[in-house]
Amino acid sequence: MLRAWYRRAKRDLPWRNTDDPYAIVVSEFMLQQTQVATVIPYYYRWLRAFPDWLALAGAETEAVVKQWEGLGYYQRARNLQKLAREVVRLGGRLPGTVEALRELPGVGPYTAGAIASLALGKRAALLDGNVIRVLARVFAVTEYVGLRTTQQRLW
Repeated sequence: MLRAWYRRAKRDLPWRNTDDPYAIVVSEFMLQQTQVATVIPYYYRWLRAFPDWLALAGAETEAVVKQWEGLGYYQRARNLQKLAREVVRLGGRLPGTVEALRELPGVGPYTAGAIASLALGKRAALLDGNVIRVLARVFAVTEYVGLRTTQQRLW
């Protein structure tokens, strides 16, 4: 039922039309704390300026932060560049497990799950506001879903 709804209702977003792990990771970092409509033009500009791991890893940090200007939470841009440098050090490939992804700069539980599933094709859990709402309904969760204990149960 949920899959059928998604096929009907999903938005056509640029990061859903690629299998490039780099482009998917960029979108995940940009979408942290930022609305989709705001991210789209930044995403395109970013990929023109820094088209791959190597370009981002080798860029001046000031240029990276300047390109991010307007998205806020500038530590995301710095962490994305640190992540790119680590991926380049690893031979240009992302680590293949959620646990290893969690070791990368700026990658928390949700982002690790998203990268693993969307960029690497792995089965991985992730929990965001939308997933919380669905799980709370499916499992008839009566506790406040904003509580850490409730979210730990949902994980």
